[in-house]
This record gives sequence, structure tokens and C-alpha cells, in this order.
Amino acid sequence: MIRRILAAIAMLWALGFLVFATTLPRPAGDERTDAVIMPTGAAGRIGRGLEIVRSDRARLMLVTGVDPNVKPKEFATEFGVPMDVMECCVTLGFDAVDTRSNAAETLRWVEDNKIRSLRIVTSDWHMRRAAGELRYRLPTNVEIVEDAVATEPSFAILMIEYNKWLASTVSHWLPGA
Repeated sequence: MIRRILAAIAMLWALGFLVFATTLPRPAGDERTDAVIMPTGAAGRIGRGLEIVRSDRARLMLVTGVDPNVKPKEFATEFGVPMDVMECCVTLGFDAVDTRSNAAETLRWVEDNKIRSLRIVTSDWHMRRAAGELRYRLPTNVEIVEDAVATEPSFAILMIEYNKWLASTVSHWLPGA
């Protein structure tokens, strides 16, 4: 009996991984939001966020999880952001160290800036967990648009992220999470 239960769990896990790996989130359309949020990490995220601000599809931008040693001027130089855009529209968040704390940092910023809609820009393989953490933390009246940056993740990255996503999802079902 226990073997059957374990076999069923293993099959469900494998089927879930197959669906996770073959149905990665896609880039969003041209909808406008109050803000764009990017957790630091894989390439393409910041460039995509800046493109959204420059095209007036969002008025504000938060880059969450920035290394505390990075200065706004260094960021602006590295990503080709004019200082007037940095001053009016870009916030560098230095408090987050992981996906869960990215969501906590985003919550504070959303409340401080009275944001009602935001676009999260992150890698396709990271989107489910990042958006899930945001949905768990943010008030339900804040609209979240998922804008995945297409990548070619390795099997190992997909396997690790699938397990992290499962753990994150299950942890929110537990009391006191």
C-alpha cells in the first residue's frame, strides 16, 4: 500500500514537472500598468523593464534585490539610463536577498507609491514562483501582469525551480506561513 502511494506521488511529481517545463510563461502584451517590478538575476530582466518605462507602459520601476554596493549612477551607466529617468522613475531596492524578500520589498514599495497595477518582469522559468510570492503578499486589489523574459533554461535550472516553486506553493498553504 505504501509503495503504491509513493509511486503515485512520484508520478504526480514527474507529470507536474513535465507540465512546468513545457508550459513556461510567455511575455505579456502592451497593457499599461502603474509600475514595472524586476527582481535582479538572469539577463534580460532589467533591459525589458527599462523598455516598458521608456515606451510609457509603466510610469515607475522597482529593481528589487540590488546589491547594496551598487550606486544609482553606476546602475544608470551600466544600463544606459538617463539620470532624469533614474530620479523620476527608477527605484533600486536593496533589502531583498531572495524571491520571498523580493515580494516583501515590493509590498512596501507598492504601498508607499499607491500602486494599483504592476507588471512583473522575470525569467520564464522563475515567473511562477515570483508571481506567486507577489500574489501571496500584495493586496488582492493590486493587478499583477506577468511578463516573462524568454530563456533557454537547462534541465537542472528547471528541476531546481520546479522544486522551489512546489515548496513555495505548499508553504503558503501551511498555518503561519
